[in-house]
Amino acid sequence: MRQKQETKPGITIGLVAANVIVFLGLQLWSKIGPNGYMDYMKMGGVYPSDVQRGQYWRLLTATFMHFDFEHIMNNMLILACAGVILERALGHFRYLVLYLLAGVGGCTLSCMQMIYREEDVLAAGASGAIFGIIGALLWIVIRHKGRYETLTGGGLVFMIVLSIYSGVKNGGVDNWGHIGGLLMGFLLAIILYRKERKAVDFDSENLYTRE
Repeated sequence: MRQKQETKPGITIGLVAANVIVFLGLQLWSKIGPNGYMDYMKMGGVYPSDVQRGQYWRLLTATFMHFDFEHIMNNMLILACAGVILERALGHFRYLVLYLLAGVGGCTLSCMQMIYREEDVLAAGASGAIFGIIGALLWIVIRHKGRYETLTGGGLVFMIVLSIYSGVKNGGVDNWGHIGGLLMGFLLAIILYRKERKAVDFDSENLYTRE
Protein backbone atom coordinates (compact mmCIF):
# COMPACT_ATOMS: atom_id res chain seq x y z
CA MET A 1 0.00 0.00 0.00
CA ARG A 2 1.31 3.45 -0.94
CA GLN A 3 0.69 6.32 1.44
CA LYS A 4 1.01 10.06 1.06
CA GLN A 5 4.34 11.20 2.50
CA GLU A 6 4.34 13.60 5.41
CA THR A 7 6.16 16.82 4.59
CA LYS A 8 7.88 19.11 7.04
CA PRO A 9 6.22 22.53 7.49
CA GLY A 10 9.24 24.39 6.12
CA ILE A 11 7.28 27.40 4.87
CA THR A 12 5.47 27.86 8.18
CA ILE A 13 8.75 27.69 10.07
CA GLY A 14 10.29 30.18 7.64
CA LEU A 15 7.36 32.61 7.98
CA VAL A 16 7.51 32.50 11.76
CA ALA A 17 11.27 33.07 11.65
CA ALA A 18 10.91 35.99 9.20
CA ASN A 19 8.29 37.69 11.38
CA VAL A 20 10.38 37.25 14.52
CA ILE A 21 13.55 38.56 12.85
CA VAL A 22 11.75 41.65 11.54
CA PHE A 23 10.18 42.24 14.95
CA LEU A 24 13.54 42.05 16.73
CA GLY A 25 15.04 44.38 14.14
CA LEU A 26 12.26 46.90 14.73
CA GLN A 27 12.73 46.69 18.47
CA LEU A 28 16.46 47.33 18.08
CA TRP A 29 15.83 50.26 15.74
CA SER A 30 13.41 51.79 18.23
CA LYS A 31 16.31 51.96 20.70
CA ILE A 32 19.12 53.21 18.44
CA GLY A 33 17.42 54.75 15.39
CA PRO A 34 17.54 58.52 14.91
CA ASN A 35 13.79 58.98 14.48
CA GLY A 36 12.44 56.29 16.75
CA TYR A 37 10.17 53.30 16.32
CA MET A 38 7.14 54.83 14.62
CA ASP A 39 9.12 56.51 11.83
CA TYR A 40 10.68 53.16 10.99
CA MET A 41 7.25 51.56 10.96
CA LYS A 42 6.16 54.14 8.40
CA MET A 43 8.84 52.75 6.10
CA GLY A 44 7.00 49.44 5.88
CA GLY A 45 3.61 49.71 7.53
CA VAL A 46 0.37 50.55 5.73
CA TYR A 47 0.01 54.32 5.76
CA PRO A 48 -2.93 55.34 3.53
CA SER A 49 -1.48 58.60 2.27
CA ASP A 50 1.76 56.84 1.26
CA VAL A 51 -0.11 54.01 -0.45
CA GLN A 52 -2.11 56.57 -2.41
CA ARG A 53 1.20 58.04 -3.56
CA GLY A 54 2.06 54.72 -5.17
CA GLN A 55 3.91 52.92 -2.36
CA TYR A 56 1.93 49.72 -2.89
CA TRP A 57 4.76 47.56 -1.57
CA ARG A 58 3.59 48.54 1.91
CA LEU A 59 0.62 46.21 1.47
CA LEU A 60 3.09 43.31 1.59
CA THR A 61 5.81 44.52 3.95
CA ALA A 62 3.26 45.47 6.62
CA THR A 63 2.34 41.78 6.86
CA PHE A 64 5.74 41.07 8.47
CA MET A 65 5.71 43.94 10.99
CA HIS A 66 4.34 43.95 14.55
CA PHE A 67 3.98 46.66 17.16
CA ASP A 68 4.76 44.81 20.41
CA PHE A 69 5.48 41.43 21.96
CA GLU A 70 1.84 40.51 22.63
CA HIS A 71 0.95 41.39 19.03
CA ILE A 72 3.54 39.07 17.48
CA MET A 73 3.14 36.32 20.10
CA ASN A 74 -0.60 35.93 19.42
CA ASN A 75 -0.12 35.96 15.65
CA MET A 76 2.80 33.53 15.60
CA LEU A 77 1.04 31.09 17.92
CA ILE A 78 -1.91 30.81 15.53
CA LEU A 79 0.40 30.73 12.50
CA ALA A 80 2.43 27.87 13.98
CA CYS A 81 -0.66 25.80 14.79
CA ALA A 82 -2.97 26.49 11.84
CA GLY A 83 -0.25 27.01 9.24
CA VAL A 84 1.12 23.51 9.68
CA ILE A 85 -2.27 22.00 8.82
CA LEU A 86 -2.80 24.24 5.80
CA GLU A 87 0.73 23.72 4.46
CA ARG A 88 0.17 19.97 4.63
CA ALA A 89 -3.13 20.33 2.79
CA LEU A 90 -1.97 22.71 0.03
CA GLY A 91 1.69 21.92 -0.38
CA HIS A 92 4.54 24.37 0.15
CA PHE A 93 4.21 26.63 -2.90
CA ARG A 94 0.44 27.04 -2.95
CA TYR A 95 0.45 27.63 0.80
CA LEU A 96 3.03 30.40 0.49
CA VAL A 97 1.09 32.03 -2.36
CA LEU A 98 -2.12 31.95 -0.32
CA TYR A 99 -0.41 33.38 2.77
CA LEU A 100 1.15 36.31 0.93
CA LEU A 101 -1.93 37.16 -1.14
CA ALA A 102 -4.21 36.91 1.89
CA GLY A 103 -1.90 39.29 3.75
CA VAL A 104 -1.97 41.75 0.85
CA GLY A 105 -5.75 41.36 0.58
CA GLY A 106 -6.22 42.14 4.26
CA CYS A 107 -3.95 45.19 4.10
CA THR A 108 -5.71 46.39 0.93
CA LEU A 109 -9.21 46.28 2.44
CA SER A 110 -7.92 47.91 5.62
CA CYS A 111 -6.28 50.70 3.61
CA MET A 112 -9.37 51.23 1.45
CA GLN A 113 -11.54 51.63 4.54
CA MET A 114 -9.14 54.14 6.08
CA ILE A 115 -9.08 56.14 2.84
CA TYR A 116 -12.89 56.05 2.70
CA ARG A 117 -13.11 57.31 6.30
CA GLU A 118 -10.34 59.85 5.62
CA GLU A 119 -8.14 58.37 8.34
CA ASP A 120 -4.35 58.30 8.11
CA VAL A 121 -3.51 55.63 10.66
CA LEU A 122 -0.53 53.29 10.62
CA ALA A 123 -1.45 49.61 10.31
CA ALA A 124 0.74 46.51 10.38
CA GLY A 125 0.69 42.87 11.39
CA ALA A 126 0.31 39.34 10.07
CA SER A 127 -3.33 39.09 11.17
CA GLY A 128 -4.72 39.42 7.63
CA ALA A 129 -2.55 36.57 6.37
CA ILE A 130 -3.41 34.45 9.41
CA PHE A 131 -7.12 35.06 8.95
CA GLY A 132 -6.47 33.99 5.36
CA ILE A 133 -5.20 30.67 6.70
CA ILE A 134 -8.35 30.31 8.81
CA GLY A 135 -10.54 31.15 5.80
CA ALA A 136 -8.73 28.57 3.69
CA LEU A 137 -9.11 25.92 6.38
CA LEU A 138 -12.82 26.71 6.56
CA TRP A 139 -13.18 25.93 2.85
CA ILE A 140 -11.19 22.71 3.25
CA VAL A 141 -13.41 21.62 6.15
CA ILE A 142 -16.47 22.35 4.01
CA ARG A 143 -15.01 20.23 1.19
CA HIS A 144 -14.52 17.40 3.68
CA LYS A 145 -18.13 17.62 4.91
CA GLY A 146 -17.48 19.34 8.21
CA ARG A 147 -14.26 17.79 9.50
CA TYR A 148 -10.60 17.81 8.45
CA GLU A 149 -7.89 16.33 10.67
CA THR A 150 -8.54 17.89 14.10
CA LEU A 151 -10.67 20.74 12.72
CA THR A 152 -14.45 21.02 12.57
CA GLY A 153 -16.63 23.52 10.75
CA GLY A 154 -18.40 24.57 13.93
CA GLY A 155 -15.13 25.12 15.75
CA LEU A 156 -13.69 27.28 12.96
CA VAL A 157 -16.87 29.37 12.61
CA PHE A 158 -16.94 29.89 16.40
CA MET A 159 -13.29 30.98 16.33
CA ILE A 160 -13.91 33.42 13.47
CA VAL A 161 -17.00 34.96 15.09
CA LEU A 162 -15.30 35.25 18.48
CA SER A 163 -12.19 36.86 16.97
CA ILE A 164 -14.17 39.42 14.97
CA TYR A 165 -16.44 40.18 17.93
CA SER A 166 -13.41 40.68 20.18
CA GLY A 167 -11.89 42.99 17.58
CA VAL A 168 -15.07 45.05 17.32
CA LYS A 169 -15.44 45.29 21.09
CA ASN A 170 -11.83 46.28 21.75
CA GLY A 171 -10.19 49.33 20.22
CA GLY A 172 -7.01 49.38 18.18
CA VAL A 173 -7.79 46.20 16.22
CA ASP A 174 -7.74 46.21 12.42
CA ASN A 175 -11.03 44.39 11.85
CA TRP A 176 -11.20 45.23 8.15
CA GLY A 177 -7.76 43.73 7.68
CA HIS A 178 -8.97 40.55 9.36
CA ILE A 179 -12.10 40.36 7.20
CA GLY A 180 -10.13 41.07 4.02
CA GLY A 181 -7.62 38.34 4.78
CA LEU A 182 -10.38 35.88 5.73
CA LEU A 183 -12.27 36.41 2.47
CA MET A 184 -9.12 36.28 0.36
CA GLY A 185 -7.97 33.06 2.00
CA PHE A 186 -11.37 31.44 1.51
CA LEU A 187 -11.54 32.39 -2.17
CA LEU A 188 -7.95 31.36 -2.87
CA ALA A 189 -8.53 27.98 -1.23
CA ILE A 190 -11.39 27.34 -3.65
CA ILE A 191 -8.88 27.80 -6.47
CA LEU A 192 -5.78 26.20 -4.95
CA TYR A 193 -7.02 23.26 -2.87
CA ARG A 194 -7.31 19.85 -4.45
CA LYS A 195 -9.07 17.23 -2.38
CA GLU A 196 -7.29 13.91 -2.10
CA ARG A 197 -8.86 11.14 -4.11
CA LYS A 198 -8.87 7.41 -3.61
CA ALA A 199 -7.25 5.37 -6.37
CA VAL A 200 -6.99 1.62 -6.77
CA ASP A 201 -3.56 0.01 -6.68
CA PHE A 202 -4.21 -2.97 -8.94
CA ASP A 203 -0.90 -4.63 -8.04
CA SER A 204 -1.68 -4.89 -4.34
CA GLU A 205 -5.47 -4.64 -4.65
CA ASN A 206 -5.44 -1.94 -2.01
CA LEU A 207 -6.40 1.70 -1.95
CA TYR A 208 -3.95 4.54 -1.71
CA THR A 209 -4.34 8.31 -1.73
CA ARG A 210 -3.00 10.72 -4.29
CA GLU A 211 -3.52 14.36 -5.22
